[in-house]
Amino acid sequence: MSQILVSIIKESNYKLTQFSEEAINAIENNIVIKNGKTYVKCLVRNKDILLKPEEIVRQLYIYKLVHEYGYPVERMELERVINFGREKKRADIVIFSKSNSTAEEIIVELKKPKLKDGKEQLKSYCNATGAIIGVWTNGDQISYYHRKDPNFFEDIPNIPNENQKLKDILTERWTIDDLVKKDKLVSEKKSLKGLIEEMEDEVLANAGVDVFEEVFKLIFTKLYDEMESGRDKTRTLEFRNYGDTDEDLKTNIQKLFNKAKKKWEGVFNADEKITLTASHLSVCVASLQDVKLFNSNLDVVDDAFEYLMSKSQKGEKGQYFTPRYVIDMCVKMLNPKKDEKMIDTAAGSCGFPVHTIFHVWKSILSEKGIPQSHLFTTEKKSPECEDYVKENVFAIDFDTKAVRVARTLNLIAGDGRTNVMHLNTLDYERWDDLTKDEEWEDIYHEGWKGLRAMRTTKNQNRDFKFDILMANPPFAGDIKESRIITKYELGKNAKGRYKSKVGRDILFIERNLSFLKDGGRMAIVLPQGRFNNASDKYIRDFIAERCRILAVVGLHGNVFKPHTGTKTSVLFVQKWDDKLCPKKDDYPIFFATMQELSKDNSGEKIYCTNEDGSYMRDEHQHLIVKHDLYNHDGLTEDGIAEAFIEFAKKEHLSFF
Repeated sequence: MSQILVSIIKESNYKLTQFSEEAINAIENNIVIKNGKTYVKCLVRNKDILLKPEEIVRQLYIYKLVHEYGYPVERMELERVINFGREKKRADIVIFSKSNSTAEEIIVELKKPKLKDGKEQLKSYCNATGAIIGVWTNGDQISYYHRKDPNFFEDIPNIPNENQKLKDILTERWTIDDLVKKDKLVSEKKSLKGLIEEMEDEVLANAGVDVFEEVFKLIFTKLYDEMESGRDKTRTLEFRNYGDTDEDLKTNIQKLFNKAKKKWEGVFNADEKITLTASHLSVCVASLQDVKLFNSNLDVVDDAFEYLMSKSQKGEKGQYFTPRYVIDMCVKMLNPKKDEKMIDTAAGSCGFPVHTIFHVWKSILSEKGIPQSHLFTTEKKSPECEDYVKENVFAIDFDTKAVRVARTLNLIAGDGRTNVMHLNTLDYERWDDLTKDEEWEDIYHEGWKGLRAMRTTKNQNRDFKFDILMANPPFAGDIKESRIITKYELGKNAKGRYKSKVGRDILFIERNLSFLKDGGRMAIVLPQGRFNNASDKYIRDFIAERCRILAVVGLHGNVFKPHTGTKTSVLFVQKWDDKLCPKKDDYPIFFATMQELSKDNSGEKIYCTNEDGSYMRDEHQHLIVKHDLYNHDGLTEDGIAEAFIEFAKKEHLSFF
């Protein structure tokens, strides 16, 4: 790649990732150096122009318009003056209508390298000129818009080429293969969270609806549409506007939502409707229709749900989504097997159960010699895989929104099977009141039947015999109800008297251990203070008496940002058992501390990059978060999980 262009663009907010090697070489060949300054011969103005970052992106985009879309330079004007009353502004690239050489049809904005600013500028240009199509790019991300009316700018998958009309782009039928090929998250370098934020700016903020509920319905419906097409590659995707009127589109999407509710029961009521107006829905469908939600994991959807949940009160109880890379480390270190039963007692969005399912499925598939594909999550699984989900994986949470998200992800992973239940883990005394409720029973019947079968003693809900438990319990807020506190040993002080309030996570430690059989193993995320505060020694003694402490992994303070900067560690233990984990007084413990940040101070993920500065992607086109917790598919270096596995084998731990 051209070092000249790279060196000019390096310190700016612009990049070259949208453009082909051929385009970059062509611009490179037009470069001239005069008086120590770098110029380029402009393809439209036909004269030498000083090469600045924005100009590089402009020249590359002009090259694309000419060579990929077939537009003649005669239909273009650069720095086109646009009048706003007395004020004059200049549009970066304008393409005129074929039938009217003075009417602006497409406007391209590059001056503002941040999408939000760029889109505002673009909207004002389109509204002032009547142009019906707008493009914004910074050379890395790109957005295409159709100006439906001054208030609504709808996403479109591309701009028409010289011989097409906008209608040709809008009415083109798509299959799942088209979606894989043109996935906006890859081609336009977008994130689902970013698209939802854009939808909020565009319509949702003023639509008078519950944003969480409406976006949740749309994602739920789109997941169903992709799942159906993933299993019948010839099927035309239905979560898409093929040039319908807004009213017709709303009717079609509601029908699709009804089918999704029927397939995945117990998330929405049967009579639930999409409440967005037809015109608002049209904008939202346009934003989401070119995004592939399904891939080889559920990262894309998870990020969106995390954003939605955090907006609707999620963080108040100190209950945060565990990043997928932390979950994967825990799963790799506890190494669940296909005949083992697993539970998450504070499930949130169900990351631990879903990744446990993936881990076991991969081992089942590799035994059969079947590789994991990039649409792993939509594929019909073997009966062995489905049975594993139905019989072995459980989750509970006391937050109704979290349970609905968790059920959705789990229903998808388990193809309609899920054991995710709405229960308060700590207040197990009250479970029977809830489970007798007819409405509750209708939704959670299957899961409850399976959970009851795991009880150590019939008719009591305290002790269970699970092989594995993974959880990130909520930290914030103390439990103050003496009715609950008196059920726990850890509810007492050093003198054996019950306290008036106890940290929620402290009770979770004891409660979680009661879910495990002897020899069962657990990973639990805890505030760092529990490991080193002198006043918490009684907690550490309680754990050591009942378990072998396998490992403590210190996580970076940025891991749970933007929700909290609390420093956390993951504790790994195995309950003493004569056969699986014979009791010892003296044994080595694995300690490790995460060195890579993985997120910046504002909570945005940091991704691995290649030598040329572009983002590293794995074989499934996922971006790779920069962490040192484990080796990502052989593309990054071995990390903490691999070091632990070596330790576990040397120590002859029962699960390796």
